[in-house]
Amino acid sequence: MPSQTARKDLSLKGLELFQITARKGSLQDVSEETGLSVSTISHHLRNLEDHLGVELFNHSRRPMVLTPKGQVFLRNIDDALHAIRKAKAEASAGNISEASYLRLGTIEDFDSDIMPELAVFLSSSMPRCDFMYHTDSSHAILAMLRDRQLDLGITTTPAERLRDLQDAPLLRDPFVVVLPKAGEHLLQEVIEGKSKLPFLRFSGSLIIARQIESQLRRMGLSLPHRFECASNQTLMAMVAAGAGWTITTPLLFSRAKRFQPKLKMVAFPGKSFSRTLAIVSTPDCSRSILDLVDSRMRSLITDHAIKPFHQSTPWLADSFKLIS
Repeated sequence: MPSQTARKDLSLKGLELFQITARKGSLQDVSEETGLSVSTISHHLRNLEDHLGVELFNHSRRPMVLTPKGQVFLRNIDDALHAIRKAKAEASAGNISEASYLRLGTIEDFDSDIMPELAVFLSSSMPRCDFMYHTDSSHAILAMLRDRQLDLGITTTPAERLRDLQDAPLLRDPFVVVLPKAGEHLLQEVIEGKSKLPFLRFSGSLIIARQIESQLRRMGLSLPHRFECASNQTLMAMVAAGAGWTITTPLLFSRAKRFQPKLKMVAFPGKSFSRTLAIVSTPDCSRSILDLVDSRMRSLITDHAIKPFHQSTPWLADSFKLIS
């Protein structure tokens, strides 16, 4: 019969650290993710192995790998830890003010106006909550959600299925063409690469870039690769300076306020296409927190982007809109 000490040593923290270590394969990486020292993590793992009486890791290998018994143990506790996290989330779901921790990731598209206001709103709505905000590309945020490094994220919906994540569509953001306001530029010539104005594109690693390139291929267009970058603001600055043209979206265009006087936004020619922005969450994220973020984001997007554009650019009214 195990001793009282052994029973006490089988802790939820130890199980969670075992799960993270199995995924990371490195105590240093686990330390960076959790904020715990390597020695503390090692202590928890050794206690877990001592309690079970088996080796869960091959400690002589780098990166660390699970033993066959460790693999079986991981499969058995994955569902159990998921159920515990879900139960903890649901326990606080009825009272938002009691929430204690929220890790939220977002693409930079919301950085300038919307995310600061969302942060202030959530801080006042959940006064006891510790927040972690992270800004990154959509594919990076989705990877962090899958690794349970974030609780929810606001991202571009990828073409592939999300599988182990849940998504709530938020905004339809159509693609548009942005040209320099100075000079005469015939849209059809620009799109077909027949003008001297080069195409400035998003970096190919981004989801938005893949969507644009797929549409250009469907149209039979192959434009030279002269300039690409990950920053929408840089693209807008280049177009404003007359260095080229680009394809972007109204939401991204709305962030480029300082450049807008020198820019002209026009509808994409031919068949329109758009991206969908969504709130993506892990299965154990609290439903009430999701509803709170969804409601506030819809209000902020409407006030900061949709209403101003529907007034100034009426042709966007049918395509740039919230998804109910």
